[in-house]
Amino acid sequence: MTNQNEANLPPKTCSIERLVTLEYDVEKVLQGEKTATRRNGRYADIGEIMELKGQSFVVDAVYNQALGDLTDEHAKQEGFTSVEDYKESILSYHPGMPWLPTMTVWVHEFSPAKV
Repeated sequence: MTNQNEANLPPKTCSIERLVTLEYDVEKVLQGEKTATRRNGRYADIGEIMELKGQSFVVDAVYNQALGDLTDEHAKQEGFTSVEDYKESILSYHPGMPWLPTMTVWVHEFSPAKV
């Protein structure tokens, strides 16, 4: 994992409001089972706040990762038990998308915001 400082990050491609949108993912975040989201674009800045059902989460890290570098630990950040479970889930809601080990995604790690 290579955390990049914010000055080296490219512009966001989407807004933080679109980072976690599927209801079951929202519930995983609220239950503490999901602490990261991987997207094909950059949706948040480090330190930005994400609001989900009245709870606040701060983005702790944003960095690139190749799909081939995912481990079961990374899958657990996403709320899955293994990389294979995570892969099956992603491919189920992106029909026709290839799973290419060299494809890079943006990782957004977050945690509950301190009040």
